[in-house]
Amino acid sequence: MDTGESLAAWLRLTLIPGIGGKTQRKLLNAFGLPEAIFAADRAAISGVVGDKAASLLLAADNRAGVDSALAWSAAPDHELLTLADREYPQALLQISDPPTLLYVRGRIDLLNQPALAIVGSRNPTPQGINNAERFAAALAEAGLTIASGLALGIDAAAHRGALRAAASTVAFIGTGIDRLYPAANQQLALEIAARGTVVSEFPLGAPPAAANFPRRNRLISGFSRGALVIEATVDSGSLITARLAAEQGREVFAIPGSIHSPHSRGCHKLIREGAKLVETVQDVLDELTWPLLTATTSTSPDDPAPQGSGLLPSMGFDPCSLDELVERSGLTADVVSVMLLHLELDGQVATLPGGRYQRICQA
Repeated sequence: MDTGESLAAWLRLTLIPGIGGKTQRKLLNAFGLPEAIFAADRAAISGVVGDKAASLLLAADNRAGVDSALAWSAAPDHELLTLADREYPQALLQISDPPTLLYVRGRIDLLNQPALAIVGSRNPTPQGINNAERFAAALAEAGLTIASGLALGIDAAAHRGALRAAASTVAFIGTGIDRLYPAANQQLALEIAARGTVVSEFPLGAPPAAANFPRRNRLISGFSRGALVIEATVDSGSLITARLAAEQGREVFAIPGSIHSPHSRGCHKLIREGAKLVETVQDVLDELTWPLLTATTSTSPDDPAPQGSGLLPSMGFDPCSLDELVERSGLTADVVSVMLLHLELDGQVATLPGGRYQRICQA
């Protein structure tokens, strides 16, 4: 990790308005380290990036921003990683536009561990939440670090599941690392910073601008060996992550769902386009040629079935109403209601808005 004047020069380069990553990489390729860029004369700089960029580079005074970032990095578990650092995520060096500098909070060791991205809807079904948590926990238990974007819904569920395992989780965010977003996930972000890693390429104080999140998505996919999509509409940002993963040469996985659910249509679209259909954790591990998963928990045939389990075959996996269950099962409404209560307490059924119920698949 760079320190002192060298790190200040990296910050100075990345904090110049109008000098984006592409221009920064041109300058670094031409001059080497940032100190050499700022030591070059105007003619040499203009010859590489043109007069306008040279003027921006030489006229900018961003000392206050540099000082703030250096002060931030002095706190425990806060790091600034540049392209020249060996701790920089090596997987990101394989993509076409790696960030010049990353703001990192938490465990640096996770940045160069094998990873899988899990992304999906911000408004998932209870089944989607359950799938995300269980798949993330099992994949992390198998040794894969789970990457996601700290968004509401599937992202947050994947982070929560992964925190149960040593492989843990990395959250790539679309704001400055000092502005955790969304507010509803701030406590989760603090847990990830304590037991996993939070990463941003944006300067301190950067707000949640819409353009930031597609840029963030390329890091989620580029950091990972593959991307698993769990519930997504056809216009979901998760499909952007999946497209980026494919363009970056990563595997794309999708979990199918009900033909009646708009949350499944994005996944079905991906599967039609060649994504790997996933029904079990082992499907992902097999495709990645990862060591076989050793089951740590199972339901024994001798385990007592929860009261109400006889209703499950009548439910299927699509949302249904009480009246539909009464008709399918041939039981009275009172009996079905009691069974549903027991199944919900056992974590096998979720209550949906509008008085509907859905069976939760135990992945």
